[in-house]
Amino acid sequence: MMDRRDFVKRSALSVAAASLFPMACAGEAESLVIPPPPLFKLSLAQWSLHKALYAKELTNLEFPVVARDAFGITAVEYVNSFMKEESRDPRYIQELKGICTNEGITSVLIMCDGEGRLGDPDDNARTEAVENHYRWIDIAKELGCHSIRVNASSEGDWNTQRDLAADGLGRLTEFGAQADINVIVENHGGISSNGKWLSEVMRTVNNPRCGTLPDFGNFNMGEEMGWYDIYTGIEELMPFAKAVSAKSHNFDEDGNEPDKDYMRIMRIVLDAGYRGHVGIEYEGSELSEADGITATKNLLERCRETLTPEYV
Repeated sequence: MMDRRDFVKRSALSVAAASLFPMACAGEAESLVIPPPPLFKLSLAQWSLHKALYAKELTNLEFPVVARDAFGITAVEYVNSFMKEESRDPRYIQELKGICTNEGITSVLIMCDGEGRLGDPDDNARTEAVENHYRWIDIAKELGCHSIRVNASSEGDWNTQRDLAADGLGRLTEFGAQADINVIVENHGGISSNGKWLSEVMRTVNNPRCGTLPDFGNFNMGEEMGWYDIYTGIEELMPFAKAVSAKSHNFDEDGNEPDKDYMRIMRIVLDAGYRGHVGIEYEGSELSEADGITATKNLLERCRETLTPEYV
């Protein structure tokens, strides 16, 4: 590893060499071509390794380095379930932050579950749910994340649930804005998996800090309502997207997801102007977690390579 003294020394030598050979350096500079930035970046959602985490084969503190060393991914998305108690100690968050800083890993967001219904019909319960999320905004800020992902759970008819969810989300978003943290909602079951409803919620909140996290697989609205169309739902949610979750389950012999057209989905994502992280979230059972993550990464990289000429 190069220490600061070596770095300064080598930098000085480089400057001296450039001054001795200006024409050569100029010629080399003219020949340099800076490649365009990638259409989108990859991150690893911690849920992809939930089996290993629950089995204590992996810890939350080890996760960022495993993402980089095992999969070549240097951006991570946490799930609050895997650090719910430990994170009450500020020293734990500082340790996690230090690991990411030292290892060159970007913390993207925290997925928050189990903190109450932000659209609860009971005013007190809804307020408690809002306030339960405050600490995750503080933690996200400390780790350098840009967002927390929350759920828009409620009950009642279409308009009632929309307005209740918008109230809770709106209040939480105002708190998050003070810390420069976004509050983003995933299509995550029930009416929240209805793209039209969730987009109405976004328009009702009407705050640029409140957005969506379109998940490629979570469009099951339940037994009574069935499945919402994946492509319609993603198209409806992308105008508000601040993150994207590439959910995957199974792969055919060509490395494609048989139940969803990733190339079509990624065109929808890119057509919306999104150029941020796409989170790998493998949730299948036919492959191991490691193999599923790798298969999803390979598929997304193939999409990126194929689509780059169309969008650059």
